[in-house]
Amino acid sequence: MESTCGDVNHLNKHACACVLAATIISAIFGYVTTVMAGALLFIKEELEISDMQVQLLAGILNACALPACMIAGRLSDYIGRRYTIMLSSIFFFLGSILMGYGSSFPILMIGRCIAGFGVGFALIIVSVYSAEISSPSYRGFLTSLPDLSINIGFLLGYLSNYFLGKLSLRLGWRIMLAIPSIPSIGLVILMLQLVESPRWLVMQGRLGDAKKVLLLISNSKQEAEQRMKEIKNAVGIDENCTQNIVHVSKKTRSGGGALKEMFYKPSPHVYRILIAAIGVHIFQNICGVEGIFLYSPRIFGRMGITDKGTLLLATVGIGISQTLFTLLSCFLLDKIGRRILLLVSSGGVIFSMLGLCVCSAIVENSKLGEEPLWAIIFTIIVIYIMAGFNAIGIGAVTWVYSTEIFPLRLRAQGLGVCVIMNRITNVAVVTSFISIYKTITLGGTFFLFVGTNVLGWWFYYSFLPETKGRSLEDMETIFGKNSNSEVQMKYGSNNA
Repeated sequence: MESTCGDVNHLNKHACACVLAATIISAIFGYVTTVMAGALLFIKEELEISDMQVQLLAGILNACALPACMIAGRLSDYIGRRYTIMLSSIFFFLGSILMGYGSSFPILMIGRCIAGFGVGFALIIVSVYSAEISSPSYRGFLTSLPDLSINIGFLLGYLSNYFLGKLSLRLGWRIMLAIPSIPSIGLVILMLQLVESPRWLVMQGRLGDAKKVLLLISNSKQEAEQRMKEIKNAVGIDENCTQNIVHVSKKTRSGGGALKEMFYKPSPHVYRILIAAIGVHIFQNICGVEGIFLYSPRIFGRMGITDKGTLLLATVGIGISQTLFTLLSCFLLDKIGRRILLLVSSGGVIFSMLGLCVCSAIVENSKLGEEPLWAIIFTIIVIYIMAGFNAIGIGAVTWVYSTEIFPLRLRAQGLGVCVIMNRITNVAVVTSFISIYKTITLGGTFFLFVGTNVLGWWFYYSFLPETKGRSLEDMETIFGKNSNSEVQMKYGSNNA
């Protein structure tokens, strides 16, 4: 279907539908991550596992995502974005079936490991696919949908904990863990009906197929032709070439040499891009928010809430707050920009953490059973506020920003490097959280995270130029300036 007219500032329905379908895998990832928070309460009781085994079961998902991250970017350059999403779905299906069977701790660990491979693929490929399908005017919105989908998955995980937790001890948590197998198979079938990334098609020399896709996901023929020219230039194909199929080197088709370009004497602008992209992923995790969310039932328990039903209900509020503020972020990204949202988000998390420091110190210094009710209520409210501040910037913008700033030839593998760092820091936080708060108390742990968030705010302010409204092919120009201050003066003030 060829579109010959339309407003370039209008959200293309076909592009939106493709991104929405692909983000199902993000919802599965969010659900698989969060449902374990409540399931661990029941697993620990039935299987009688230790706190160390609890930490291993919580952290192994992201530990196993690391090897998948190492190959997902290169694989998606080789087989395409669609088939990589399908492969991720298959991993989630197999992992969920095994965890649902869950007859012993080793079986749970194997299932969680397999699901971890799905996480590694999902975290990279959905963001890449969304960015490459989107037009510049709505790229922030569409590329933030995977994060919104993750948070919807978080909320569904919390709701599953609460409602299925009322079933028998043997049945409830197993159903919780098996549920993702259903949408995983559905997504495999759905992806067969969706278009491939036009940028990947151009990398393969399939210009005719890429043009057909661009006509579907653009609002006018003129917009499609302009995007096609920019992609051709990025790949190194003459923009006046009219052939349907052209020869491109094997290195271009498979993404060969991308890692060497990034790490062996990178050009100044590639170096700046790499620092910015890796930095936002590291600070997303060492801010400590995900560790707090994963162990929120334990934190609420330490605050004086002992009933399991009440604990799980309290966690639902976290999912609601994250989802609502991520949705708000989707609409703000293309209006006020990425950099401002990160600064506001980081500042809000800092003050929320300070509030948690005070409340937890008061509760922990109270006698058992005599914890002040106001401090317990305030702790819950502050965690909800922190979830909102985290979602509006650190959660959503990290994936949008790191995906869009890499050049096409480096994008999939560059994001793979970022996700590796993301998962390493995530595993470090998740697997050490219980040990840290047992050593320095919850208040001390929250104060530690205040420090990491202050560093994060400084990093966002100092190293990230604004990218709102710029085409993917224009990012090297933005980061190729002599300094970030020049970029911010030229683009930041106009886009703020």
